[in-house]
Amino acid sequence: MRILAFDTAGNGCSACVWQDGTILAQARLGMERGQAEALVPLLSGLLEQAGLDWPQLDRLAVTVGPGSFTGVRVGLATARALALATGLPVTGVTTLDLFATAAQTMMTDPQGVLLALIDARRDDLYCQAFDAATLAPLTGPDSLRPDDIAPLLARLGQPAVACGDARPLVETLLTDGTLGLWLGETLADPVILADIASQRPVESTVPAPLYIRPPDAALPVNGGQLRP
Repeated sequence: MRILAFDTAGNGCSACVWQDGTILAQARLGMERGQAEALVPLLSGLLEQAGLDWPQLDRLAVTVGPGSFTGVRVGLATARALALATGLPVTGVTTLDLFATAAQTMMTDPQGVLLALIDARRDDLYCQAFDAATLAPLTGPDSLRPDDIAPLLARLGQPAVACGDARPLVETLLTDGTLGLWLGETLADPVILADIASQRPVESTVPAPLYIRPPDAALPVNGGQLRP
């Protein structure tokens, strides 16, 4: 199976060409803006590097959020356009699943709680708790403030390690021992994304975005008119 996997939901633009567990080409670029301009040339370049063309792929994989509202839209819009142009199926993976899976691969004896934390850009974060051994969700995806993490872990009643791109927001929880340690990098790993997608059934439609809260930009009241 050959998969083209890509992520623009966070603070980067990452992609890889994956074939049955072998990485034919990959790139991971850190950027908070500009993914819309960078993504398609990046994908075309990776396919060329891998010596493949679009008809030789079997599937696309993309992150569906949560993350940057614009970044999620860029990734899914590109996946939708490519699916229409090539007929390839698209598999969606949440960024929380992606970071948790990547972190588990770094644990020699996975136990307790694995907490995926993503910067939500408002001094708060997107959060989901997983069983470190099985990656079964212990909570649903949610938006929390850093002060909510300790009570959450107290309710779960297990030691926890964390992963994701929100480390600066919870650094005090690492120094005071609330969180055991931080695992993995802050850029989403497209190789892990492709691995996850390869184990999921083919979807008949392009996956929907996972928005935990509404976008910062909103339509004005009364269509922008001063009076009704």
